[in-house]
Amino acid sequence: MELLDKLNWRYAAKAMNGQKVPQEKIDNIIEAARLAPTSSGLQPFEIYVITNQEIKEKIKAVAWNQSVVADCSHLLVFAAWDTYTAERINTMFDLTNKIRGFENEGWENYRHMLLNSYPQKDAEENFQHAAKQAYIAFSQSITAAAFEGVDATPIEGFDPAAVDEILGLRAKGLRSAVLLPLGYRQEDKDWLAKLVKVRKSTEDLVTVID
Repeated sequence: MELLDKLNWRYAAKAMNGQKVPQEKIDNIIEAARLAPTSSGLQPFEIYVITNQEIKEKIKAVAWNQSVVADCSHLLVFAAWDTYTAERINTMFDLTNKIRGFENEGWENYRHMLLNSYPQKDAEENFQHAAKQAYIAFSQSITAAAFEGVDATPIEGFDPAAVDEILGLRAKGLRSAVLLPLGYRQEDKDWLAKLVKVRKSTEDLVTVID
């Protein structure tokens, strides 16, 4: 299967060569994230696509100075909603009704159930839930990048509060969740490039209950 071959090819590149990724490939990677499933279809996150070198350097400084943050072609920042609000929930439900061209009683009942639940919860709990949804899209971007032959390096090692400040996220009701540099590996400077991929066996990973 071609996709599995691509996933075997990919790894978390530790050095990138600065070569630009064609925009069509970037668009496909972002589209994969846009099409990702999320809880209740709310898509409670935004994706910042950063090519500005000065901003990439600033983020690198608060991301353990990992070179790929500055040397990548495009840096994706997945920023989750800081909480769920009635306005945010209604916006997505209204969008669904507009696109589908009708209102459904069951769907409207579900809307009211969410309105009576999420906005009353603690903001931190809501953010953690939203961040999990962002990770689903993040994972799809990694898979799409592999399919496009583009290296993608998942990064959780950064100071979220500092990234939030650099990008002005808190004022927009967002908090950074995870980073994804996209680019091309520089094998002569990457200690991981030639090492064999190591994963658990299927038997150790999967339990089948008939």
